[in-house]
Amino acid sequence: MASRKQKRVLRYVEEGSLLKLKSYLRKHSEFDVNFSQNKKQRSPLHLACKQGDDAVLLLLLKHGADVLQKDLKGDTPLHLAANRALKHGKRAYDELVVPLRNSCPEAMDMCNNAGITPKDLLLWMKDEKPAATSRKRAPASDAEKEWRDKLFGECEDEFFETFGVYDDDDFLPVDDDEEDFGDWADKIRREYFAEKHAEAQRLAAAAASSSGRKQSKSRKEAEEEEKSRKELTEKLQREHEEYLARAARKEDETKQGKKQRYEERCAATFQKSASAASTKLSYSDIPWPAPRGTVLEMVDVMLHGANRKDVPVFRKLLKRQQTLWHPDRFAQRCGARLAENDKQKILDTVTALSQELNRLSQSLK
Repeated sequence: MASRKQKRVLRYVEEGSLLKLKSYLRKHSEFDVNFSQNKKQRSPLHLACKQGDDAVLLLLLKHGADVLQKDLKGDTPLHLAANRALKHGKRAYDELVVPLRNSCPEAMDMCNNAGITPKDLLLWMKDEKPAATSRKRAPASDAEKEWRDKLFGECEDEFFETFGVYDDDDFLPVDDDEEDFGDWADKIRREYFAEKHAEAQRLAAAAASSSGRKQSKSRKEAEEEEKSRKELTEKLQREHEEYLARAARKEDETKQGKKQRYEERCAATFQKSASAASTKLSYSDIPWPAPRGTVLEMVDVMLHGANRKDVPVFRKLLKRQQTLWHPDRFAQRCGARLAENDKQKILDTVTALSQELNRLSQSLK
């Protein structure tokens, strides 16, 4: 059975919570990330490859994740990364396959239970042929052809040339385990102004110590000093803006991923076939937008990406969610399938979620 720490790490990997995972592993440096607790016997590194989360993958590698660890089917994380590269192309290859291959080159020749290696998966693309030889196939773009040639050449190379150096410090730093995006942005802003203030004090002290020579300083030297000070201030401002932009992009990608998983789970749960209608639903089986979040966080996930300034479109999206989580309709749709020990908890959460959606709808009037 998974320990409390293992469940927490799996949750952070599943949700793509890079900041929290990085902080947690930093605080628990002795924690072994090479464990498998789910039915498929997959490790956190397997899960990161399956989801295509390169940032989490690099972080796990830094903390000793085993590239050769196998799941129930004998697949290593590199098998899953290679499969994703075949589906999504060069970007998935660069972000997933390359760092795993560089970390452990021998993993390219590890066989799964079916006797297939990651190298086989990548080389199969080279052997693809048109279904009908009588038809001429449109030539691939130069960029795609270049990527495929590069991929095949590297797969045939015994030693594999390194594409680049990956460092998880290129991603967002965090120190607090439960720190959210707003807290992190505030901390970055405080650090920026503290650095700027310290630099200003240093320049002031230097100016005071040389006050005796200030009168003899030429006008040109004074202008150069002012220019240097201005360039430093502009550099700090640019770096600060870049940090915030990267943080915002990562936050948006995380929420978009949560919304996509939420919609997929809704379709799988609420559109069950008649043969599966007898299956009991526990609290964790309900497709909550944010399973461990508050009601406000759930609403934020389900409405992520909606333009609230476009009131008619936003109201239509909101109405669809109100219908989905209306207590009476939910009871008609799933009431008979709810597990008795979780039934009241599920209905209470559905009611709270419906009330928050109704409150938001009334605020638009």
